[in-house]
Amino acid sequence: MKKILIVLSGYLLLFIIPGITLSTMYGQQPKNQAEIDAKVRKFLDSRRYSWRDMNVPASDGQILYDLIIKNGYTKALEIGTSTGHSGIWIAWALSKTGGKLITIEIDEGRHREALANFKEAGLSDYIDARLGDAHKLVPALEGPFDFVFSDADKYWYTNYIKAVLPKLEKGGCFTAHNVSNQGRGYGMSEFVNFIENEPSLKTSYAPSSRAGISISYKIK
Repeated sequence: MKKILIVLSGYLLLFIIPGITLSTMYGQQPKNQAEIDAKVRKFLDSRRYSWRDMNVPASDGQILYDLIIKNGYTKALEIGTSTGHSGIWIAWALSKTGGKLITIEIDEGRHREALANFKEAGLSDYIDARLGDAHKLVPALEGPFDFVFSDADKYWYTNYIKAVLPKLEKGGCFTAHNVSNQGRGYGMSEFVNFIENEPSLKTSYAPSSRAGISISYKIK
């Protein structure tokens, strides 16, 4: 039951009209999923070959999107926003599962550009973009989370997953970028060793990702 206030000739009138809202009266319908999808696709198509600043390729964004849709995840964390390409894929999926993304970026310029991209893609309502040092912000997050994507400083990956693991729900997934064999420097080997030997995780790797995406499900 909706209530609508209308002022006529100095009088305040209250109408209670089932199913009618102010947005309906003035022709401003809430966005449905088809409208969101169309706007995101248009934005991604327009930027297909212009992503820089350590953003993931579209094929890797699709992997993240598919994981969220497949598992119905709703509580996502991204460590390392850059200018927002991966965040758009994640948030797009969350718009369909009813979820929201917290994403963290330390660089003010990239953070500002990401905010503009999220807005242009029509996904700002599904994203809580935070500017700050993930070394400090991630351990302080309350959680819980059911999906995490790490794409920040590689030498800190092990610290990130140790901080997040207690807040990751059973059945949740921790993913990380740039874990291919040729990129195993800067502490990456330590991280890979951790996710492959941690008893609470079952880890595999996305075969279609050239950069390498690890996919670690929390099984207990």
